[in-house]
Amino acid sequence: MFQSLRNSNSSKFQLSEFILMGFPGIHEWQHWLSLPLALIYLLALGANILILITINQENTLHQPMYYFLCVLAVVDMGLATTIMPKTLAILWFNAKAISLPECFSQMYVIHCFVGMESGIFLCMAIDRYVAICQPLRYPSIITESFVIKATVLMVLRNSLLTIPVPVLAAQRYYCSQNQIEHCLCSNLGVTSLSCDDRTINSIYQLLLAWTLMGSDLGMIILSYALILQSVLRLNSAEATSKALSTCTSHLILILFFYTTVVVISITHSAAMTVPLFPVLLNVLHNVIPPALNPMVYALKNKELRQGLGKVLRLGIKNS
Repeated sequence: MFQSLRNSNSSKFQLSEFILMGFPGIHEWQHWLSLPLALIYLLALGANILILITINQENTLHQPMYYFLCVLAVVDMGLATTIMPKTLAILWFNAKAISLPECFSQMYVIHCFVGMESGIFLCMAIDRYVAICQPLRYPSIITESFVIKATVLMVLRNSLLTIPVPVLAAQRYYCSQNQIEHCLCSNLGVTSLSCDDRTINSIYQLLLAWTLMGSDLGMIILSYALILQSVLRLNSAEATSKALSTCTSHLILILFFYTTVVVISITHSAAMTVPLFPVLLNVLHNVIPPALNPMVYALKNKELRQGLGKVLRLGIKNS
């Protein structure tokens, strides 16, 4: 799509590639960051693959809540893989060049996966709301069909609404400067190099964030407000503790995900004075949640923890 777009507008492109410089201000020794980043990336892949294997093999985990966790694991691996191989190539092999179509494609995929992660968090919040506030109706509402429909809706929503982001970026006029002080092709980072007005890019990015992630977060807050209201009505302290414990892991991941997004947005305005922090935070935001999500769920969810123990013991025996 982006190659044909580029060909049809070849007169607008004076550049054939961008140069991803990596982490601003520390170019001379940024390769030392490759080891922790590579370890976090391998941890993200390994942990999420283990989650998928465990849920697939354990019949007791064949429930909608864990199916959503499977979708989250796939999205997490996709998000981390979209940026980490190129980032490590920059740090290890100085492979900084990236063609314009590749850059716009990466921009599109990153926005899609971040939006889908937000959408899956919303689906998981709805799942917890029905399980706690409407327990008798849970089996009839949250079914395998519901999981499939919700997942397809999230994929279509983010895939379609994200298309204008790289398309608008590709319409800008890149005349001279091609060095991006980043490890990935972010929308605002790329369009800041254009020689013409990029107001429409900034406006659409803002609208997209409010439309997708803003509405998701609003619904998540509403869901947990209703959950809290319902839990406080319970007379049994044990039932209250059990209800809250099922939501703890989900709340930890939501707080980390959205807090990081807000911090990135705020620090982006200070990028001219402290450029390293928002760039490093942006990279970490795309690789730490994929590594953190399965560990938090494994620690906080007894059934999943038991399933992981069985799979690991079986793997050790077979080896």
